Amino acid sequence: MSFQIQPTPPARPNRCQLFGPGSNPKLFPKMAGSQADVINLDLEDSVSPNDKEAARANVIAAIGDQGWGGKTLSVRINGLDTPWWYRDVVDLLEHCADRLDQIMIPKVGCAADIYAVDALVSAIEAAKGRGKRIGFEVIIESAAGLSHVEEIAAASPRMQAMSLGAADFAASMGMQTTGIGGTQEDYYMLREGQKYWPDPWHWAQAAIVAACRTHGLLPVDGPFGDFSDDEGYRAQAYRSAVLGMVGKWAIHPRQIALANEVFTPSAEKVAEAEAILAAMQEAQTKGAGATVYKGRLVDIASIKQAQVIVRQAELIAAG
Repeated sequence: MSFQIQPTPPARPNRCQLFGPGSNPKLFPKMAGSQADVINLDLEDSVSPNDKEAARANVIAAIGDQGWGGKTLSVRINGLDTPWWYRDVVDLLEHCADRLDQIMIPKVGCAADIYAVDALVSAIEAAKGRGKRIGFEVIIESAAGLSHVEEIAAASPRMQAMSLGAADFAASMGMQTTGIGGTQEDYYMLREGQKYWPDPWHWAQAAIVAACRTHGLLPVDGPFGDFSDDEGYRAQAYRSAVLGMVGKWAIHPRQIALANEVFTPSAEKVAEAEAILAAMQEAQTKGAGATVYKGRLVDIASIKQAQVIVRQAELIAAG
């Protein structure tokens, strides 16, 4: 381990982030009543240019009027390359209730993008005397964003979470696909005449997880476009969980239960993790640094692995 201790991420459930367009306020009560841990009210891609102002007004009203329970409440603003983002920030923080927890910043390409939003947010908070400090979550959606992922993760103490936006990322990289997440038909290996489909998003996800874990953020898997494909969604979610991501987006209500299922450690996994901790505790009382559990070696590193599962289960149960 480094002498410099890595900060811990926010202690909150983040298994599922449910998105809904700010231009459709009829969806807000259903979103609030859902089993998603995080609600993202969207002002960006799901809202047409002609509806931007109305969507912003809808979201501002709903933040204070709608009961959101214990959910983390976030608003995705428009990108910094658009004429709408600054007004999103100004109107939100000058007029919305303190119930807002986070702003999601899309298409972040470098640390300077975070600095720009942070400066504006800080000025408004000071001017308006807002009692709650707004957090940031960001989406990595470009080659530049992934190239600068670690500096983005370290760009501000407001940073809370980071996601991969597969569609815009694929376009930025020049990838020959129109799929949003999941396996891609032409991305395969051939062995003895049989095709095997690896994960084209793996390397980008791993980079995001490493940057997040280094700087104390929550790494989150982004959208899976085919909301009719439950098994495809579940498969990608399981891969993301194994890589260290804590949750996944839901762009359709049917994906909420899938995300919660995958990112909630099963009773069997928790029981095994607890058994490993107990076996190691017994070994340490005997002066041993390792022991055998179910025919395999476990040691001090195994304690850390098991603790990840147990703590995640405890956090979800407490939430």
